[in-house]
Amino acid sequence: MLKHLIKLARPAQWTKSGFVLIGPLYALADKNLHGVESLWGAFWAAAAFALMASSCYALNDVRDAEQDRVHPRKRKRPVACGAITPSVAIAFGAALNVAAFVCLLGVKSEFRLWTGLMLAAYLLTTIVYTVWLKQRVIADVIGLALGFVLRVLGGCAAVGIGPTTWLLTATFFLSMFLAFGKRLGERRTLGDAAVSARSVQDAYSDDTLRLAVMATGVVTLVTYAFYIVSQDAKYTFHVARTLDGTPTGFGFNLMWLTVLPATYALLRCVVLLEQGRYDDPTELAISDRAFQLAAGAFVLLAGGLMYARSTGQL
Repeated sequence: MLKHLIKLARPAQWTKSGFVLIGPLYALADKNLHGVESLWGAFWAAAAFALMASSCYALNDVRDAEQDRVHPRKRKRPVACGAITPSVAIAFGAALNVAAFVCLLGVKSEFRLWTGLMLAAYLLTTIVYTVWLKQRVIADVIGLALGFVLRVLGGCAAVGIGPTTWLLTATFFLSMFLAFGKRLGERRTLGDAAVSARSVQDAYSDDTLRLAVMATGVVTLVTYAFYIVSQDAKYTFHVARTLDGTPTGFGFNLMWLTVLPATYALLRCVVLLEQGRYDDPTELAISDRAFQLAAGAFVLLAGGLMYARSTGQL
């Protein structure tokens, strides 16, 4: 029973709560947070969103059990295969829901209310998506994207900072890219059975999904590129300075280097989904070695530069 409950919670999907930490990490680099200890609230918020997501997955699996049984991978889910009854799944989801709000006790009291409101908004958005938006073309993808935006807002609320417009916009379009990519991947791997596995697929065509994946992917990269441009003053390395410390001579925004692995990872995701090698970008992320190397390079570059800036080395 325990292993089936763990599988129902989908711990592999907890990586999505990394979005909760993005705002606080960039704020730390910009010295808008005082010390690494300020991040503890964000880590507790990330745990809360991870548990809340698991509770929503339990509800989703109960509602979609019939459709999951015709999917080659989803039919192995605990509710779909009969390993866990719907009543047990719902009870488990309720317990995870309570645990998520308990995690907020780790957030500073002055930030707890707004963090809790973001968590509650995430729960409400996910429920609305599960029972209604999931069957509405385009609205289904926007509903999923809002869930990621609320993760970002929750992380910022947990440490008392305001998210930038760049961060929210990039998160929104990246999330739409992932959602459209998942639908395209399903059509490639399931063929005509994709409609049985996800009814909203009947409203999409292959061409529409290809266009949507490419459009949201390009907008994501362009938005991130403009964000890099806005950081010229913060991450530009100059080879020489005057006696009073003023930069002079050749200079280069080192954060631009992160555009290279980001572009490779996103476009590789497009290619692999189009080929039908994966039906879910999340599965691709935990299975494809080249994607993982690109993602790792992005994290190391961005993290290293943010650390250098936070410690005054840049």
